[in-house]
Amino acid sequence: MSFGPANPAPGCTTLVELLRHRAATQPDEIGFTFLLDGEREEVSFTYQQLDQQARAIAAWLQKAGATGERALLLYQPGLQYIAAFFGCLYAGVTAVPAFPPRPNRPMPRLQTIVADGPVKFALTSSDILHSIQPRLAETPHMKDLRWLDTDAMADGTAASWQEPAIGPESLAFLQYTSGSTSAPRGVMLSHANLMSNLALIYKSFEGYKEFKGVFWLPPYHDMGLIGGILEPLYAGTQTILMSPASFLQSPFRWLDAISRHRAAVSGAPNFAYDLCVSKISPEQRQSLDLSSWQLAFNGAEPVRQDTLDRFARAFAECGFRREAAYPCYGLAEATLLATGSNRAELPITCTVDDAAMRSHRVEVLEADRVEGRTLVSSGRSPAEQQVLIVDPQTLKPCPADSVGEIWVQGPSVSRGYWNRPEVNDLTFAARLATGEGPFLRTGDLGFVRDGELFVTGRAKDLIILHGKNHYPQDIEQTVEESHAAVRQSCAAAFSVDVDDEECLVVVAEVERSSRHANLDEALQAVRSAVAVHHDVAVDSIVLIRTLSIPKTSSGKIQRHLCKERFLAGELEVVAEWKKPRASEVDTVIDMGIAGEEGNESRDAAAIQAWLVQQIAQRLNLPLNEVDPQTYFPSFGMDSLTAMMLVGDLEEWLGRALIPTLMYDYPSIVALAEHLAQTPAVAEVPA
Repeated sequence: MSFGPANPAPGCTTLVELLRHRAATQPDEIGFTFLLDGEREEVSFTYQQLDQQARAIAAWLQKAGATGERALLLYQPGLQYIAAFFGCLYAGVTAVPAFPPRPNRPMPRLQTIVADGPVKFALTSSDILHSIQPRLAETPHMKDLRWLDTDAMADGTAASWQEPAIGPESLAFLQYTSGSTSAPRGVMLSHANLMSNLALIYKSFEGYKEFKGVFWLPPYHDMGLIGGILEPLYAGTQTILMSPASFLQSPFRWLDAISRHRAAVSGAPNFAYDLCVSKISPEQRQSLDLSSWQLAFNGAEPVRQDTLDRFARAFAECGFRREAAYPCYGLAEATLLATGSNRAELPITCTVDDAAMRSHRVEVLEADRVEGRTLVSSGRSPAEQQVLIVDPQTLKPCPADSVGEIWVQGPSVSRGYWNRPEVNDLTFAARLATGEGPFLRTGDLGFVRDGELFVTGRAKDLIILHGKNHYPQDIEQTVEESHAAVRQSCAAAFSVDVDDEECLVVVAEVERSSRHANLDEALQAVRSAVAVHHDVAVDSIVLIRTLSIPKTSSGKIQRHLCKERFLAGELEVVAEWKKPRASEVDTVIDMGIAGEEGNESRDAAAIQAWLVQQIAQRLNLPLNEVDPQTYFPSFGMDSLTAMMLVGDLEEWLGRALIPTLMYDYPSIVALAEHLAQTPAVAEVPA
C-alpha cells in the first residue's frame, strides 16, 4: 500500500488557496465525477474547470455587492452545487448550504435559516428556481432574496473576478445542524477550522493521494460536504459522486461504483451498511469486486458490531476485508472528525454490563455474556486535539470506569453557532473545575478505555435516525398541533432500540374533553403529521390519560422517565398504535419483480395493486389499511422508504424513474395513473 505525502497542500491556509493550488499544479486532472443516473451516465470537472466556474460565479456575486454577506445554496447534489459553493468562497461570501424544498411540502426550516442569517442572496439552478418561484411570494423572508440562476450565467464572467481579502480566520460557511425546524443552528466554520480538520482526516486515513473515493452522502451535511468533497480536494485525488436518492433507490449502485472505479475510500452511516446487506441480492454480489476498498468509514450514528459482522460476511466473497471497516466519531461543531480508528487493526469492541451502563458505570464482561452490551470503539483522539470524559455536574474528568460527557478541544472546534451567544457560552466555552479550557461540550456520553473512545449515548435528548438529527421538541410541537385530542405541552418524543435499530416513539396526553373521541383518527393524524413535517416514520404512538405524563416541578417534560415507563409498560394508556412486526402482518402475495415480459405496458390497475402490496410489506401494514387514495406520508412513510420503493418500482417496470416521483404524485392512485399514461422516456433523468 502506498500513502500520499504528509502535507498534500503545502502553503494553503484557505479553501480558495487550496483549489487555486490544484488548478495550478493539476489543471487537467479530473477532480470530481458525478454519476447522473447513479450508474454509467457521468459528467466531470477538472480542477481547472472547477476553478473557472467558481471564478465566474464569484465575479457575479462581487458585482452584485455580495462580498461579506451570506448566500443560500439550493441545488440538487451534483457539480453545480460544488461550483456554487466555491463561487461563494471565491467572492468572500459565506455559503449557506441547504436541502432544496421538496414539492408539495412545507419549508419552515428553510425559512428559519434565511431569517437567521439574515441571508440576502440565493444561488440555484434553473429547474429549482422554476419550481420554487410560485411559492416565493407567499413565503416570508425568501421572497426578498436576490436570486442567481447559475445555469443562465454569461460566458467570460470569470475574467472580472478579484481575489477576495480573506484569511484563515475568515468565515467559510454555515453548517446548519440537521433536524431542528424551529431553531436550526448554523455552525460557524472558518477556513482555519476546515484546513485543520482536513489535515487531521488525511493523517488519520494515513493519506490517500493515489486513491479514488466514492460518495453518495448528502452534500449539505458535514460528512458529505467535508468528507466527500473537500477531503478529496485536499488530498488531490479524484472522487466519484452520486446523489443520496440514487443510493436509496438501489444500494447496489454504491458498491457497484466502488467496484467499477476501483475506489479505495468510501463510507456512510451505519444504516447504509445494513441496507446493502438486506437489499443487494446474491446475483448482484457476484458482479462486485471490492478488493480495492481499503477504508470503509462508519460514523454519524451509533456503530453496531452486528452490522460490521453482517456486512463483512455478506461481502467477503466480493473481496471486502473486515480490516477495512473504520468506525469514527465526529460532529459539525468540531468541523467533522473528532476520533478515528487505527487502520492497521480490526475494529475494537468492549462488552459491558448493560444495567451498570445505565447507571453510568463501566463494568467490562466477557464477550459472550447474555447481560452484556457490546460497544464498538470510535477510535482515538489525534495528537492535534484533546478529548476528555467529564462529569457534567462536577466538571471534573471522569475515572476510567465511569461514563461522562465527551468534551473536545482543538483547532477544528468551531467558534460557535451563528447569532446564538447565549448557547455558545454553554456549548463552546466550557471549562473544567480547575479552569482549564475552553472545551466543546458535545452532549454525547461515553468512556475511554485503553485510549479508545466508546460512545454510549447522549446527555441531550437528540434523536438520531438514519444518520439525521431530530430535536424532540420539534416533533412534540408537531404532535400537539396534529389533532384536537392531543393536549398542548404534554407530548414526549424519544427513541428506543428495536431489533438493533433506533426507532421513534411518541407519547402524548389526551385532552379531558376528548376521552370519548375517535382516537384512531388522532393516532393516524400524528403519524401523518410527523412524516410530513419531519420525514420520519413513527414506530409507536401512545396516547395516555390527562395529567399522567411525567414532568418536573417547573413543568418540563421528563423524556427519560417517560421512556422508562414506556419500556416497563407503566404508562396510563388510553389508545395506542404500534408499527406491526412482520410476523403480525397479513401474508401478501409476491406479485413479481423484473424479468417479466411486457413490464413497460403495465396498466394503472396493475401498478396500483403492486404499490398497495409493496407498501404493506415495507411498512408492515395489513393490506386493508393501505388506501390507494391516501397521501403517502399518512402511512408513516419517510423518504428512505419512498426512495427504496421507487428503486424497486423502476426494476419492476423496467424503466428509469425520477427520485421525486412520490412527492410529485403523492398517492397510489395518482402515481399509478401517471405511470400508466406517461411514456418511459419521459421518466429518464436529464
